[in-house]
Amino acid sequence: MVHKLWHQFPQVEAQLKALQPYLMETVKLPNQPIQDQVLALLQSGGKLLRPGFFYLFSEFGDQHDDDLLRAGAASLELLHVATLIHDDVIDRSPLRRGVTTIHTLYGSRNAVYAGDYLFTIYFKEVLKTTHELAALQLNVQSMRDILTGELEQMKLSYKRTVTEEDYFHEISGKTARLFWLSCRQGAVLSHSDETVTQLAGEIGMTIGKAYQILDDILDYDGQSQKTQKPVLEDLKSGVYSLPMILAMKDAKHAFKPYLAKKGQMTAADLQAVSQLVVRYDGVKKAQAKASKLTQQALNLIDQLPELPVKADLKQLTLLLLKRDE
Repeated sequence: MVHKLWHQFPQVEAQLKALQPYLMETVKLPNQPIQDQVLALLQSGGKLLRPGFFYLFSEFGDQHDDDLLRAGAASLELLHVATLIHDDVIDRSPLRRGVTTIHTLYGSRNAVYAGDYLFTIYFKEVLKTTHELAALQLNVQSMRDILTGELEQMKLSYKRTVTEEDYFHEISGKTARLFWLSCRQGAVLSHSDETVTQLAGEIGMTIGKAYQILDDILDYDGQSQKTQKPVLEDLKSGVYSLPMILAMKDAKHAFKPYLAKKGQMTAADLQAVSQLVVRYDGVKKAQAKASKLTQQALNLIDQLPELPVKADLKQLTLLLLKRDE
């Protein structure tokens, strides 16, 4: 079942409906219990945002090979899910989209292997779209940047001196890079011109940054029904996201007694830190940053050719800002 978000974009909704069974057929792991969990994750209500943006940007080109585009869209979702599995190991998350995580059921080693295996399937799908060396190198570089972003997050774990610059550097290599790749690949595989391709990447990167900020805000809003993972999971694992970074700028003394405990923070400590983030306007300031980035993305979309899909891109970008869907 495709997420209700796509009801407003019938053409993309139809493409995503066709993509879902294809994804299920593509994932063949040698371990049946782990394959079942991966398939459950794929079926658990993700928005398929990255394939969705991919399909939207494919409308700017004149090449519309359905099989080729489906393989391109699948590769992006497989890469995304692989990073989620690794993310859950790093963060020790018990749930993802309401599904028990693989590492919780079968251990971290098996979860890492499952994520790694999905990377190989990702490249198998990429090879269905191109054999050009430059295109393959772009995917290799993107995967490397995404994984480097994960390692950057580990390096910053429990670091009370983390800066806004650190945060944006980390999410640019992690979340935003995959949005960049999704938008750009849609343009590339449909043979869009170079101007559109470059704009697609910029738009994806900008939206990806805003999207990650909004995801981090939801954590401090306590809205686990939207994130579909335990509230304050990042804080508990030492990941200090933008709302807290901005709140700490003028109130390091208030946070210090709690953060000094690192992994020993109690549930009460986590709630106290969350309240401090709200009290010192961390959520409000982060929301302003996300709004500014969203407006930047809309301005970039304005520079795209005048096609009907341009209005869809604007509408989707505004919907993501609300994060209520």
